[in-house]
Amino acid sequence: MTPSIQNTALQTIQIECESVSTLASYIDESFEQVIQTIHLAQGRVVVSGIGKSAIVGKKMVATLNSTGTPALFMHAADAIHGDLGMITAQDIILLISKSGESAEIKVLVPLIKNFGNILIAMVGSTDSYLATHANFILNTTVQREACPHNLAPTSSTTAQMVMGDVVAICLMELNGFKAGDFARFHPGGNLGKRLYLRVDMLIASNEKPAVLPNASLRAVIVEITKKRLGVTAVVDENNMVKGIITDGDLRRMLEKSTDITAITAKDILSDHPITVNPEALAVEALEILRKHNISQLVVAHNNVYIGILHLHDLVREGIV
Repeated sequence: MTPSIQNTALQTIQIECESVSTLASYIDESFEQVIQTIHLAQGRVVVSGIGKSAIVGKKMVATLNSTGTPALFMHAADAIHGDLGMITAQDIILLISKSGESAEIKVLVPLIKNFGNILIAMVGSTDSYLATHANFILNTTVQREACPHNLAPTSSTTAQMVMGDVVAICLMELNGFKAGDFARFHPGGNLGKRLYLRVDMLIASNEKPAVLPNASLRAVIVEITKKRLGVTAVVDENNMVKGIITDGDLRRMLEKSTDITAITAKDILSDHPITVNPEALAVEALEILRKHNISQLVVAHNNVYIGILHLHDLVREGIV
C-alpha cells in the first residue's frame, strides 16, 4: 500500500521541528564562548564543509556577511588543493560536518591546527574526530534524519542551517548592527529600497503643484489638472504651507455651492495638512499614508513646501 503523501509530509515536518527544538538544549556557556570568541576576533570567519554541509556553509557565510560579520567560504576539498591560502593568522575556522569523520575533514583539521587558527566544529557527533580536535563545538546533533531510511541529510542540515542563523543573529546583536547598517549591505532590490530610499529621492522628478491662497477656483483646477497628482498645495509668498486641496475637495465644494464665481483657494483648502519630512524613509511615508487612508502627502521641511509624494511613487519603486 502506497503511504499517504500528506502523512509523509507531516511526519517529515514533525521530525525536522523536533531536530530544531533540540538545539535549545545546546545553548549554554560553551555556546556563549563561541560567540564571544568570534566577536572579539580580528579576522574573518572562514566556513568550510563537504557535501550538503558545504551548501549550508555557503548560506551561513552569506548571512554572516549581510549582518556585519566578515566571512568567507572555503570548500573542504578545495582547501587541500590551494584554497588554504585564503586563511590569515587572525581568521577563525568553522568546519561543518554531521559525522565529523569525513575523509576531507580528517585531512583538513591537522592543517588548520598547524596554522594555529582557532577551530570551531559545528558537528552532529560530539565524540567524533572533528569534535575532539576543535577548540570549540557547536552541537547540532539530531536523533534521526527525516529520510525514512535515516540516510539523506535532512534534519541534520536543517539543524545546521538554524544554528548558523543563531550564530549570525547573536553576533549581529553584539555588534550593534542596525537597520541602517543592513541597508548599506543590501542596496539592491526591494529590500534595499525599503531600508535606504528616502522621500526626497522619490519626489525628485515630480511636479510641484502649488497655488496662493487667493488663487481663483479656475487656477486651482488648472494647477491640479496640469500637475497630474490629484492635489495642489496652498502656499504663501514665502513658500510656507498653508493647506492642501485635493480633487476630492473640489468635488465636495461643487456639491455644496451653487455660486462658485468668487471662490478662491483659501475657501476650499484643508488647513493643517498631513506632511512628511523629505529625509524620512519611504516606508515611513507609506505608514503615514496607510494610517490616514490617503493617497498624497505634502513634503515639507520646517513647513517650507518641498513637493508632493503620491502613493503611486511608492508603488513604482516596489515599496508597496
